[in-house]
Amino acid sequence: MKRPNSGSGWAGKAQRAHRPRAWARCALPTLLLLLFASTLALSQSDYPARPIRLICPLPPGGGADLVARVVAERLSKNLNQQVLVDNRAGGGTVIGADLAAKSAPDGYTLLLGTATTHAINSSLVKKLPYDPVKDFAPVSLVAVLPQIIVAHPSLPANTLPDLITLARQRPGDILFASTGNGSANHLGAEMLNSVARIRTTHVPYKGAGPSVTDLLAGQTQFMFSTIPPVLPHVKASRLKALAVAHAKRSALLPALLTTAESGAPGVEASSWNGILSRAGTPLSIITRLHTELSAIMTQPELRDRLAAAGVEPMLNTPEEFARYIASETARYAKVIAFSGARID
Repeated sequence: MKRPNSGSGWAGKAQRAHRPRAWARCALPTLLLLLFASTLALSQSDYPARPIRLICPLPPGGGADLVARVVAERLSKNLNQQVLVDNRAGGGTVIGADLAAKSAPDGYTLLLGTATTHAINSSLVKKLPYDPVKDFAPVSLVAVLPQIIVAHPSLPANTLPDLITLARQRPGDILFASTGNGSANHLGAEMLNSVARIRTTHVPYKGAGPSVTDLLAGQTQFMFSTIPPVLPHVKASRLKALAVAHAKRSALLPALLTTAESGAPGVEASSWNGILSRAGTPLSIITRLHTELSAIMTQPELRDRLAAAGVEPMLNTPEEFARYIASETARYAKVIAFSGARID
């Protein structure tokens, strides 16, 4: 029996009829991929084409909020787009950080990362809803906020050695305030407890405002704090400064000894801030952001403005920032283990 010719007859016609459809099925995904790639490349080259949101995971009025607003203001000018600060406080910075971790990886949602969001919460929070490493792309460290130890005037201690002596005489009686359980200033006081072998009692608050307010009222006796919220009160003698919990003295309080100079080496509690984007953000966008941050963080007027508030302007590469986060995470993990602090 003679077989039908593949190039003629009903079989050939059927094959020829299906060839365009088969080609289309193969070509369509390729065309869509090319269209997506060209659209993505165009969107990256035009970045930013719309306003950028900078999430600050802490309330207005504190040192982190100050850094966020100063950086956002200068970035807006350099990028020719608004950079809007979005304060999303709560959950010990978890709410704001988690919101940024679940944003689109397009560079239009950034996070002002802190020691708490990226070095403390991984050891402190049992069920952290985001991964500080896998969910974020570091851009640069932008600020270090040295902490100082301040006390209510009624506390019979005018230096850090005085406070240590008093705490040994009255174990557990002296109350220290913090901006929240597991915050950098909470762990700063726990470092002091560990190094000095003393026991003081933690009273956590929700942010810098209420913690400073109660310290001023004498409801607590001392606290570790970044300089911006307490400097006016120190200058007005409503609070007394006992030491700088940093490797070097503060230019704003040059006569104030460091913790190491006061006999408590190793007690260093500096908060820090850095800019991070969502993991998966195109490298071209990360590079653009880093380039603009490099330009603004070296401006003398910006550096002077931050320094006047007790903030040390900083800048490093994305890779250096990632290594810094890793080292800070390891450092705070030891303090958290000592303190027993835990958030379920």
